[in-house]
Amino acid sequence: MSNRELSQRPAKARKAAKDGPVFIMHRGRVAHVLISVEEYQRLSGKPVSILDLLAMPELDQVEFDPPCLDDSGFKPAEFDGIQFLGHPLAS
Repeated sequence: MSNRELSQRPAKARKAAKDGPVFIMHRGRVAHVLISVEEYQRLSGKPVSILDLLAMPELDQVEFDPPCLDDSGFKPAEFDGIQFLGHPLAS
């Protein structure tokens, strides 16, 4: 399957991958292989969960320490002289 065909008909590629590997060609050479997640799990020897797919290994390097909020830091929003105090129709 060519890159162009893959981009134009991704559902066809996904369906074909259920039956076996789909070789994606780029400029006359195999550039990628599309396989089902079940086949990937079988080949890799480990199951893949949604948590594995969403994991960010570099997350431990991100510093995030949000400040604590209290009631004293909140102010009502003001639009054209009308104050909204938690309800769109409040006056």
